[in-house]
Amino acid sequence: MTATTGILRPDLMDLLLRGGTLVTCDPDDRVTAGALWISDGRIAAMGDDAAGRAIASGRSLRVLDVGGCAVVPGFVQAHVHLCQTLFRGMGDDLPLLTWLQERIWPLEAAHDPRSLRASADLGIAELIKGGTTTVLDMGTVHHHDAVFEALRDAGLRAVSGKTMMDAGEGVPAALRETTAESLAESDGLCARWHGAANGRLRYAYSPRFILSCTEQLFRGCVERARARGALMHTHAAEHPGERDAVRAALGMDDVDALHAWGFAGPDVVVAHGVQLTPKQRRMMGREHTRVAHCPSANLKLGSGIARVAGMHRAGIVVGIGADGAPCNNNLDALQEMRLASLLAKRFGDTGALPAARVLRMATIDGARALGIADEVGSLEVGKRADVTVIDLSTTHAEPWGAAPARIVYAAQSRDVRHVVVDGRVLLHDGRLTTLDEAEVRANARVEAVAVRRRAGVTA
Repeated sequence: MTATTGILRPDLMDLLLRGGTLVTCDPDDRVTAGALWISDGRIAAMGDDAAGRAIASGRSLRVLDVGGCAVVPGFVQAHVHLCQTLFRGMGDDLPLLTWLQERIWPLEAAHDPRSLRASADLGIAELIKGGTTTVLDMGTVHHHDAVFEALRDAGLRAVSGKTMMDAGEGVPAALRETTAESLAESDGLCARWHGAANGRLRYAYSPRFILSCTEQLFRGCVERARARGALMHTHAAEHPGERDAVRAALGMDDVDALHAWGFAGPDVVVAHGVQLTPKQRRMMGREHTRVAHCPSANLKLGSGIARVAGMHRAGIVVGIGADGAPCNNNLDALQEMRLASLLAKRFGDTGALPAARVLRMATIDGARALGIADEVGSLEVGKRADVTVIDLSTTHAEPWGAAPARIVYAAQSRDVRHVVVDGRVLLHDGRLTTLDEAEVRANARVEAVAVRRRAGVTA
């Protein structure tokens, strides 16, 4: 065996994470001391004998000493908008529909491939530094290849899709598509990217929400996504004003319309679900439709507090997502976990969403929502090596407590030390290895000025 402990190259390598606490999020929620051996992009061994087996293999090893750290499955964020990262700070303190029509839609319409790549790079850098290894991403209408190229190059795992909009009041001309155009462009993206990067990248048909999409578009997504084995992703039951507008337009709630149009089931992820009724939660549970819970964005846009414990009782798989930078304003999985647990207790049950359950929402449940739990989301031998290492020896996390509670209630994104995806190190000792952080920030500043000027957004 050859062991090295210096700066790690981002290429595929055998790794030995030694001396940490393994928080597995496996079916038994095991938490144990021991090493984790990563070989050929997968978890080869873990526990007391992992180091011995790695050494006995005779393979060249790079060793990371992770004493004082929790080794966890990489975080899975089930709803983000990489296309919006460049708009951080440009849409503050507005209700949802005003926020969309006056800020976000004009800004998205002003994107070109260069600005979209800068936005995606900035978001990906933030996600990796915060321990996220997988996202379900919804883009803007055009130029979505730029987002996939950024994901490919940075090494993040993602299910992503261009947003689809063939209707809607106040939609800029640059975002408005015909139904046929929207479906055709999505089909092309799916053909190019679904299964790319050795399966690390997948496609999701992503009609934005009912107020900007026709029934024909939703039904077309169902037909195409299921024929191609792709996911479907939309927003629903988010904001009281949105709910009222949908009722006025359709005479029913959006989730009931989605059900009627076949846009439901285990291959569908609905973002938010704040306005769901108990009856609708039970319906979604029976259909196995997934939900992405976005607590910070729901609060900032005045949408309310989602009844996540009620969703769990209904049998709904619920993941966690930060949503977009202009409605959060960050992409911090740890912050979303803490807030999700605290908000659930607001209804009087201090046992609602305990730390271990919330950690599962951000790992294995997120993977289940995206249909990839057989590959990622927990630390188990044979699974792909998507791993996050969090320092728990910090002043704000010491001195004691169960590891899941210390992660959810005390840890911060600055405590993330290492991030690995498919066995490839994307973050080493807090430093990005596949992105030049200074260059990413500089490009973002330049492109943010340009896209804002093109959009005519001055506030």
